[in-house]
Amino acid sequence: MTNKHKQGEAQEAWYRDPNEQTEADGSHVDRDPLTSRPRISALVLCLVAGLACLGLAALVWWAAVWTVPGQTYDDMALTNFRGFLDQAPLVEAYLGLFAMPYVTVAICVVLGLAALAVVLVRRRWWLLGQVAVYALVVYGAARMLKRFLPRPVLIHAQASTANSAPSGHTILALAVVLALLCVVPRVWRAPVALVGFAFDLSVGCSLVQGGWHRPSDVVMGVLIPVGLCLIALAVTRGTGMDVPGTRMSSASIQIVATLMLVAGFLGMLYACYVIWQVSPGLEIGARWTAYGVHCSAVIMMASLLSLTLGLVLALRQITASPLTRMGLVGRPPAPPQND
Repeated sequence: MTNKHKQGEAQEAWYRDPNEQTEADGSHVDRDPLTSRPRISALVLCLVAGLACLGLAALVWWAAVWTVPGQTYDDMALTNFRGFLDQAPLVEAYLGLFAMPYVTVAICVVLGLAALAVVLVRRRWWLLGQVAVYALVVYGAARMLKRFLPRPVLIHAQASTANSAPSGHTILALAVVLALLCVVPRVWRAPVALVGFAFDLSVGCSLVQGGWHRPSDVVMGVLIPVGLCLIALAVTRGTGMDVPGTRMSSASIQIVATLMLVAGFLGMLYACYVIWQVSPGLEIGARWTAYGVHCSAVIMMASLLSLTLGLVLALRQITASPLTRMGLVGRPPAPPQND
């Protein structure tokens, strides 16, 4: 057998078994840590971003529940949103599909089963554990928060004064999309993010249209599963990553994640600007604020979804496919040697 063939077999064995500590001749080598875990900086970034999302969810809850302008904003959006959509009958009819009983739940079940099938076929056991624990924590958080969060009565509300935060349907819809995004191979991550954005925005708007949830409930229903997903990514290990030797940059992920992050950030700024413009009228419950409230609510939900899905898409890529400076993972092949 030639030296070239021997070198090729040794390199193939290196990629097949990232835990191998010796070369073919028995000499000791240092295993590249990127074969068994992402970079520490990537894990820290996921953890910090996840905690920031959860902190922002708490801030949204405080502003919407414990302030008079916040309760006025939510009440005005909830009671008049259907009339706002009367100006766009096609959109209203489309959102009505998601208001039908069990439609959203049925789609979520299909997406959840697809995520389970993908992770089992790919035999990513650590990733399976991550997704399972994530699902349990998200479910528990949704049930506990809705049951125990208080809602003081600060205004004479037209809608119900009972607590409805966070939105369980929004959490369920986004959680299954995020689980699928994390388990699919690299080429499917960007399409899943785009489809998930359309699906989750439709669910969120239909909940406000049907009078079941306030805009702040939907916003919290986005931030909570995203924050928990990013924290789950912070414990990514070997079998939750792309196979060494197949890792590479992805143009689709770079383009889609960048567009979603930029569009989401700019949309959030604009929504906050509109809310600031109508805030004087919110304090007295002026009717002229209604249009600004409705527009800012839709823009806020869409922008937040775009921003958070773009963030998860980017961070999933850097935790699944960390590259060395040479674009490789593992010990680079040795130059050929002559007999």
